[in-house]
Amino acid sequence: QKRNVTSSFCFCSVFFALPWQCFRALCCKGPPPPRPEYDLVCIGLSGSGKTSLLSQLCSESPENIVSTTGFSIKAVPFQNAILNVKELGGADNIRKYWSRYYQGSQGVIFVLDSASSEDDLETARNELHSALQHPQLCTLPFLILANHQDKPAARSVQEV
Repeated sequence: QKRNVTSSFCFCSVFFALPWQCFRALCCKGPPPPRPEYDLVCIGLSGSGKTSLLSQLCSESPENIVSTTGFSIKAVPFQNAILNVKELGGADNIRKYWSRYYQGSQGVIFVLDSASSEDDLETARNELHSALQHPQLCTLPFLILANHQDKPAARSVQEV
């Protein structure tokens, strides 16, 4: 018996630099290393699909999705990171408060409805330009998602 334990330890010492790594490899004990967390803000007009997008990313049921009034926060887990996403409601009376939620953001997801009316698309364009110029967001990475591409009235990337 002692020979097997010694052999296993020697084997681990050869293939792993530290005994602690050997211990974790053999016993599968201890917490996994922490994943980095990133804080993002998700903005766009009402009905653009922000809530649906986050529900999909979190593997939640797409049924009974209700438009966000105010804001919601979701942790979106990935294998190597966790995205803490603040989704801000897109109604007229809420958009003026978006900037209060920008602080601490490390990235922006801007969702627009590519099948919306010209007026709504122009409003979305203005809100996007406003966000791109905001002092707390202007240096951050932006993901601009032209949602609802499956609808017949959807515009192409060039049109958007």
